[in-house]
Amino acid sequence: MKFDLMVCLLALMGLLEVGCSREAASSREAKPVSAVPVTAAAVATLPVDRTLPIVGTLYAKDSALVSAEVEGKVERTLVEFGDRVKAGQELAWIDTDSYTALAHQAQARVEQSKALAHGAEQDLNRQQALRKTGIAAPSDLDAAEAQADQSRAALKAAEAAAAVAQLNLDRSRIRAPFDAAVADRIASAGDFVRPGSPMFRMVNDGVLKFIAQAPESFAPQVVRDLPVVFTVDAHPGKRFEGKVFLISPQINLATRMFDFGALVPNADCLLKAGTFARGELVLERAVPTRVVPVASVLSSSGVSRVFIVQGNSVQSRVVKTGRVLGDRMEIVSGVSDGESVVTSGHGKLADGMAVEVRK
Repeated sequence: MKFDLMVCLLALMGLLEVGCSREAASSREAKPVSAVPVTAAAVATLPVDRTLPIVGTLYAKDSALVSAEVEGKVERTLVEFGDRVKAGQELAWIDTDSYTALAHQAQARVEQSKALAHGAEQDLNRQQALRKTGIAAPSDLDAAEAQADQSRAALKAAEAAAAVAQLNLDRSRIRAPFDAAVADRIASAGDFVRPGSPMFRMVNDGVLKFIAQAPESFAPQVVRDLPVVFTVDAHPGKRFEGKVFLISPQINLATRMFDFGALVPNADCLLKAGTFARGELVLERAVPTRVVPVASVLSSSGVSRVFIVQGNSVQSRVVKTGRVLGDRMEIVSGVSDGESVVTSGHGKLADGMAVEVRK
């Protein structure tokens, strides 16, 4: 009797366990899978300049060490460093009184030689006339001709000496060789200088040269008149522009790079020679470029991926990235126009998972 009762109890417990298991299974099957909330953005194609990042230094287009061309004491200097001058403007005087006196003396000798030459010409004319009548001896005519020739030569020598004296007088006034700024005044009033003594260092900063380097693989693409855009630390946020005007004909064997230079207008003198600059060489304008938001790209171990929204689910896809363009990133390959990429909610995603795209 007890045995039969125990068997009945065990059978009842088995039926209860089977019922509970079926109920739990059915409840699990009935529970729907929840979708992951994400945001998404469409793949876009935008016109973007194709550029080469560069760094370099600004140099004055023209610079000169202005030196003395005559010997003497510096009477006065007329400019200081930082002054801006025009081509031909006087910078300093060197013993101008002495050179003025020498020029006057040389000019007086010219006038004297002209008078002697005139007298010799008149005497020659008289001797020629007398010779025609047979009055003058041949020796007198020869002497008159020799004296006239000597007077002409003396006049030419005096004129040459006067030209040299005038040239030295002009050179005693040091002048600017071109429109420039005075970078340094080396000589002072009272200094004794000789020809070749440095007096001023001049730089033409109205136009600067931006010298930079490019890899040898870009040699065919770097050509004259390509635009260069750059910034300097002294003017944050301000962009300056120039155009390529010189290209080195050789590659640096150590760096495998070559130099090129761009002319940069600097009429307002904001830029200074010697400044470090960083920017871009614009190789091609407005190139159609496929981009996605930077936030949509996931990078790990050198591999970049995006999640593509396909209906109510997502698919992971490997992409090849390019430049970062503000809040967007260039995609070289891996996505197509019109596709949507996930921009937030990546942390919970895997291939094939259901998503709910929220705006």
